[in-house]
Amino acid sequence: MKINLSITAILGMLAIILGAFGAHALKEKLGADALVSFETGVRYQMYHVLVLLFVNTYSGFSNKSKNLISGLFFTGILFFSGSIYAITAGGVDPKLIWFITPLGGLLFIIGWLVMFLSFIKKQHSEK
Repeated sequence: MKINLSITAILGMLAIILGAFGAHALKEKLGADALVSFETGVRYQMYHVLVLLFVNTYSGFSNKSKNLISGLFFTGILFFSGSIYAITAGGVDPKLIWFITPLGGLLFIIGWLVMFLSFIKKQHSEK
């Protein structure tokens, strides 16, 4: 789980850097809608970083569950937030990567479902 926590720490740091970058450097360069989209990418990244900290320090989850949830959230951050960053700040044509953002959202949803099922499994094993 040390690698999961290390990746999580880097993603947290990047969320802060990107948030500051958006608030200062991009404020004058992006339109209002693009800036809101960029901020959404940063916000979802940070939400999932905080959950990853919980997941990887919670003793009630097996290492298999921790790794599965982490992998889903890491990839979700890359696809969801990363595609938003690429479109808004990187100038990538949304038509080229339109499917990546919702795929990242789907990975987040699946990660949350796996977490739910892990809680249920833990509750049943305690009975």
